[in-house]
Formats: sequence, structure tokens, C-alpha cells
Amino acid sequence: MAGRIGLDFGTSNTVVAVWNGFAAEPLFVPDYGRMATPAPAIEPTPSIPSLIHYDAQRQWIGNQVLQRNLYDSPRTFRWMKRYIAQRSPRTVTIDGQPISAQQAGRDFLTAVILSVRAELGLSDDEEIACTTPVEAYEHYENWLLDVAQAAGFVRLRLIDEPSAAALGYGVDLHPHDVYLVFDFGGGTLDVAVLLVEEAAHAAQGRRCRVLGKAGAELGGATLDAWLYQEVLRRNGRGDHEEPIRDISRLLLTECERVKEALSFRERASLSVMHPRTGEVLDAEFTRAEFEALLEQHDAYTHIHRTLQRALTDAHERGYPESAIRAVLMVGGSSLIPSVQQMVRRIFGSERVRLNRPLDAVARGAAAFVAGIDLYDYIQHDYALRYRNMRTGEYEYHILVPRGTPYPTREPIRRVVVKATYTGQTQMGIDIFEMGEPRTAATALELVFDPSGAARVVALSEDQQRERTRFWMNEHAPTFLTVNPPAQRGEPCFEVLFAIDANKRLLITVRDLRTMRLVLEDYPVVRLT
Repeated sequence: MAGRIGLDFGTSNTVVAVWNGFAAEPLFVPDYGRMATPAPAIEPTPSIPSLIHYDAQRQWIGNQVLQRNLYDSPRTFRWMKRYIAQRSPRTVTIDGQPISAQQAGRDFLTAVILSVRAELGLSDDEEIACTTPVEAYEHYENWLLDVAQAAGFVRLRLIDEPSAAALGYGVDLHPHDVYLVFDFGGGTLDVAVLLVEEAAHAAQGRRCRVLGKAGAELGGATLDAWLYQEVLRRNGRGDHEEPIRDISRLLLTECERVKEALSFRERASLSVMHPRTGEVLDAEFTRAEFEALLEQHDAYTHIHRTLQRALTDAHERGYPESAIRAVLMVGGSSLIPSVQQMVRRIFGSERVRLNRPLDAVARGAAAFVAGIDLYDYIQHDYALRYRNMRTGEYEYHILVPRGTPYPTREPIRRVVVKATYTGQTQMGIDIFEMGEPRTAATALELVFDPSGAARVVALSEDQQRERTRFWMNEHAPTFLTVNPPAQRGEPCFEVLFAIDANKRLLITVRDLRTMRLVLEDYPVVRLT
């Protein structure tokens, strides 16, 4: 059976779509799903709230959590995708057992996938497509692969969310035109500039070539955290206080509700009472005050910079901003009026589309796995880590720069591996994925401590650096045998690097002392 299932695991909502042979349609998943109405002018969309609740006997998933009024429970996990992508180590203790966001996300997605399998009667050879943010790292992609395969999908493809969103708007796409996808969801902002190309054969459908893309850790959860801080400030309180910790989850829920309400009303208020002391925290926000809060935290600046990074990449490939035929907006946060106004000011109202904010990504994933292809390029820098013999400190040498097209016809780098100490018998290479450092406004993280209380914490410089340098082959760094043992500083191996059609970094290794070919096109890691 050909692939036809697209899965968009979102920070706030998860959407499943099915290819019916002609088009992709969102799927209503019984028990877990609900019909969401993102805006009055947009038709309701089947979606699954990205929630899982653990009680003593069982797990409640998605809409089951809302129906049982468990959204604010310390046993309920939300925003799992964001914490998984950030590699957050924090856990919540439930019934004496620590549960991480990775485990909660695995339990949630496994339940959803198994329910979809049962609902559609899928066979073991069904192929599924899962979506990933533009700034996703290999650990997140590997996590998705493990979850899908453990749930019975042994055939799985990955597609980045902006490209999937463009395919999800497929009825409006035309070959040879350029489109910009603005994906502002609960966890991240992803922007991609895409060129729709004619396929070699009509049966293969259209192909989208990625001209430029950029991402930022800015999403609805970030805006909720800013509102949360502002409510505490107005009430003269701090998130370290025990009474505030007791009601932090409920207060966050109210902040989320206020944020959503201000997309359709001029003012919204919240009031939260402590269940034991009777103390009340309240606040009222006008839309103008909310927009001022976004301005205070440089949200619009970050949005503009993310747009410009993607546009600059496209311009360097010969496609200026004026070539963009339409801007496709997706994600719940794209419904914020001031965000829409900003995008319309930049591109003009006639080019901006906003009629599939919640399901375009899942629709596109289903179309992709059904046969619509994509051209792409490498999203991050990849570097070789080595120790500076003079200083003794680790340094990084870029092997694969961001923007490299693949597959490569010729080797892209040549590196000579030298012994770091006399008597060395094992050598290898340390490959690191290099992300972009956070700015001050996005170096904040909303976390839950083991008791379930929420607070906003600032990430240290070391934490920020750690989250942008990922050792990709940490568990298999050495694979070259040196015989006889080398002298310190002695050149031992020549390594040539290339990339294949599956984004795998390949190495060809020659022993410089014997001139023997040791490895040829050996896959080391998979790039993103």
C-alpha cells in the first residue's frame, strides 16, 4: 500500500491528514479529537489537543483531558514538543515516578498513531510522513522515527513544516511560482521561501524547491509566558512564591485564553483564586496593551529578522522578495491581528493567505508521502570538533555550511587527521550540529518543576551554547585503527566528506602511512 498518512505533532494541537487519492483531508480521530474553530471565517478543523494526563489507572489523551477538566492538573503534560526539541532535562514526578517530556510525548503520539491505525485499518507496510520544525535537530528527528516505528510504522518519511504547509495549500500552488510560508505555531516560528517546479513526469505531481528558510524559538507558549510575567508584575508577585506556584498552571491557562481572546476582541480579563487562601490574582488587557507587551519583548523584531533571513537566502539564489506570488500563513499564533498586519505591510494584503492555519501542514505531509517530492538543502552548519594543540581547547571547523545542496557530486571537504598523543591507536572524528545562538528575548524558558508548578527561568550562556552544539556521533566517535601506534602530531588519515541523496554525511578514508583505502562512502551521521 502506498503512503497516505500525514502527522503534524504540534506544540498546542496535533493534526492527522489522509490522502484520498486526489487530495489530502484532515482526519477526525474519535475520543481524542475535537473540531477546532480557529477563526469565525475559517471552517472548523479536526485536531487533537497535544495533551496527556496520567492518573493512577490509565492515560487520558487530547480532548479526553479537556472533557474531564484536567487541563490544569499537575499530572497533565502540555507543550511537549517544545521541551523535546529543546532537550529539556526536567521531569515531573507522578506517583513517585519521574516522567520527562520525551516520555510523555512518546506516550501521546503512540496512542494517537495506534488509534489512527485502528480507525483506518492500516497494514504494516503503510508509510507515514511526520513533520519537523525548520530548526529541528537530529535528536528530535530520531525521536520521531523511534516513536513512529515503535507504534508499527516501519516506513516513515520526514518533511519540514513550512514545505509541508506549502503543499497543504496545494490548490493555490502554480508551477514556476515562488511562495513564502509563515508558520507561527505554539512552539516556534518557521519561515520558508519555496519555488514550485514542474515534475519530470505529470504523475509525480509538483515539486517544491526550498530557496530559503529560517526559524526562531518564538511561539504561542512564549507569548503565554510573557503574559504570565506581566500578570504577576501587575499584582506585585513573583513566581518563586509558594502561593503563586500553587496556582501557576491555572494562571498560565488563563493567560493562554486571554491571548486567544484578544485575537477577536478588543479586551479580555482573567481572575484566578487560590483554592485554600482565597487570594485573587486578576488583570485586564486590551489588545493595544498586549501588542505593547509583544513590542517590549522585541517579538516583532524577531519576526522581521526571521523573515529577512529566509528572504536573504532566496535572494542569494536569484529570487528577490518581489518574486513571491503569495504568503501562506499557518499556525495558531498567525491569527494574532498585529502579526497579520505586520506580514501584510511587508508583502501587501493581496498576497497574504490565511484560510488553512491549523491543517495545512498535516495536509501537505499526507500529499508528500503520497508522492509529491521536494528539493531541499542542508539547514544547519556541521562542524568537526578538534583540540587545538597549542591551547588545549576544543575548536570547530565547518565541514558542511548551511545552505549546501545535496547530494554532492564531488567531495565537499578534505581533512587530515593527526594523532593527538604518542602511542594513539584509535582515531575518529567528532561531528557537531551547530545551531544559531538565542537572542536575549528568546533565552527564557517556561519550565515546570517536579511538583508541577510553573516558572520562567533564564538560560545561562553555557546552557544556550549547549543547546546549539550537538555532538551527533557521541556514541560512536572512534572507528579508525592506527597500527603501528602513532606519534603525537603525525598525519595518519586523509578524510574526504560528501553527502548522499538521503542527507547522510559520507566519509572516504585513506591511510596516509600505507596509502591504503580504509573506508569508502561510509555513512557517519544523517544531516537535517
